[in-house]
Amino acid sequence: MPGLLGKKIGMTSVFSADGKNVPCTVIEVGPCVVTQVKTVENDGYEALQLGFVEKKDKHTTKPMAGHFKKAGVKPQRFLAEFKGFDGEHKAGDEFTVEMLNDVEFVDVIGTSKGKGFQGVVKRHGFGGVGQTPLKTCK
Repeated sequence: MPGLLGKKIGMTSVFSADGKNVPCTVIEVGPCVVTQVKTVENDGYEALQLGFVEKKDKHTTKPMAGHFKKAGVKPQRFLAEFKGFDGEHKAGDEFTVEMLNDVEFVDVIGTSKGKGFQGVVKRHGFGGVGQTPLKTCK
């Protein structure tokens, strides 16, 4: 199944046709750059490795810098492999959200940050003896 990488920008809400307020998540998708083409001959399966969000050269390890240099692209912060792309693609090709124009439904997978165990002061805003409650923005 082909795919794209993206990141959550924020939340908003829209009104449906019958007047209900529906919460929506705003996601920035693409552009994603092909950093490697996996083939059956070399890797045993077919897939495309996509990169998302450019990063500085100084934040890239030398092995990864060589990987990106071989593909002829700038270093990317996030990498993921996707199977099922139709047609011939080569390293350096760019995919944008335009490829989803004719698609009616998409599956979105997200990963939460995971904050571990929170104490009552941070989690619920409780204050200790003689302290004012901690105000937090959610």
